[in-house]
Amino acid sequence: MKSATDPAVDEKCAGHGPDAALAATRSVRDSSPQHEGQTRAAVVQLLLEEGPITAPEIGKRLGLSAAGVRRHLDALIDTGEARAAAPPRRQGRGRGRPARRFQLTAIGRARLGHTYDDLAGAAMRHLRELGGEAAVEDFARRRVRSILAGVEPAAGPDEIEATIEDIADAFTAAGFAASTRRVGTGMQVCQHHCPVSHVAEQFPELCEAEQEAFVEILGTHVQRLATIANGDSFCTTHVPLPDPAAHARSDSDP
Repeated sequence: MKSATDPAVDEKCAGHGPDAALAATRSVRDSSPQHEGQTRAAVVQLLLEEGPITAPEIGKRLGLSAAGVRRHLDALIDTGEARAAAPPRRQGRGRGRPARRFQLTAIGRARLGHTYDDLAGAAMRHLRELGGEAAVEDFARRRVRSILAGVEPAAGPDEIEATIEDIADAFTAAGFAASTRRVGTGMQVCQHHCPVSHVAEQFPELCEAEQEAFVEILGTHVQRLATIANGDSFCTTHVPLPDPAAHARSDSDP
């Protein structure tokens, strides 16, 4: 349970923008049958990177009519790939009901690319049998180091924010659809997809190694607020940023 001082996970972790989704819909206004699959894939990509998101927002982003958005959302809901998200807890009591927001389900994420989950899970279990917990932890650390191999550690407080962006870019290149956003006095890294979420459900060492790598590279405390492996909508890591005023005062001290 999070304490009252814990930074909140935003109901919508805003991303860099669904470039892949927009690229996939250059011909989306053509409603002929051959574009249905292409359009459906674009809606799924948008739900992945920007969800929870409203139907009007989907229509605006992809150039779809309200009826077109509803048709694709209904189809995804019928197959269990999408669902209406619970309204934000801090939703104000304004006039009317808040617009419904939609997001992918675990089934929807699973269909994006978990072909080798069974094989990977079997390999991890075999590794544990041969080398115990230490072998699994070592593998998890090696894996995240390979993802972040091109990211230079922050040399000081002034470089933390730029390094966070580098970390997000590295995870995006590895298939995690990561984005960053400012939250209060810190930043959050949001991973909208996890290619290994099914394996991470059985082996939390994979998630723990990611958090350790954040601390090592950034040189500061970080807090994991949510993970897809635990059933959350996205993985969210909060990084407190140093207070520039306090940093300036320390530099001026004799």
